[in-house]
Amino acid sequence: MRFAITPIVQRLLIINVVVFALTYLFRNTINLNQWLVLHSYYSDSFIPFQFVTYMFMHGDFMHIFSNMFGLYMFGPMLEHFLGVKKFLTLYFVCGIGAAVLFWGINVYEVHHVREAAIEYISNPSPEAFADFLNRNDPSMYKEKLYLIDNFAENPDNENIIGETKDVAVKIVSDQASFGLLGASGAIFGILMAFALLFPNTEMMLLFPPIPIKAKYLVGAYALYEIYAQFQNRPGDNVAHFAHITGMIFAFILIRYWKTNRNSFY
Repeated sequence: MRFAITPIVQRLLIINVVVFALTYLFRNTINLNQWLVLHSYYSDSFIPFQFVTYMFMHGDFMHIFSNMFGLYMFGPMLEHFLGVKKFLTLYFVCGIGAAVLFWGINVYEVHHVREAAIEYISNPSPEAFADFLNRNDPSMYKEKLYLIDNFAENPDNENIIGETKDVAVKIVSDQASFGLLGASGAIFGILMAFALLFPNTEMMLLFPPIPIKAKYLVGAYALYEIYAQFQNRPGDNVAHFAHITGMIFAFILIRYWKTNRNSFY
């Protein structure tokens, strides 16, 4: 069973597409990413309203297409069943909640990395440098093995000490610099809500073209996102944690609403 496109889903689709078009059209004159994408607390570009606006920004065509396709496929039935108020609550709680958790964990992690960097810079030594890299950026540890060895052989060389301090500062800067964008947290929340409310509804996959029940499809998505989060592959700039937390917020909301049946139906 599939419902025709509903009013709120239609408006969300239009807003996302219009913002994406404006970002593309004015990319050489107005940097909308600086204003609307969610930045780190430690960035000069961070503004609190970005917890909302980041949801309407997308990196490229495939990014917005996949999110809007999910909204179009799963949103209308949910809006019809939940009603406008609950559907909008679901959408924004999942989207904003995913952003707040992603952002908050980054603040926590960067704070500890900064403290460790300050401690190292105050008392540099070959052992302390190797320990700092190993604890805070294992990939950088492998990349800077030559510098670790040089420092161990020349522990009093001011040039090497200065280079290690620069590496420590760069690690802090890299971890504090991110730009979260896209409606994925909200969309994955919608997927979870759909699977909870209509678990046995059969969906037709595109590749391969076979039917699969919603609960299995969404379960597979969730497992993949958890796997991808812990894999932490180099070059993977997808915020898998935001996807997972969007699903968690949806799970909590739907369970809460279902325990209050008088207001749910």
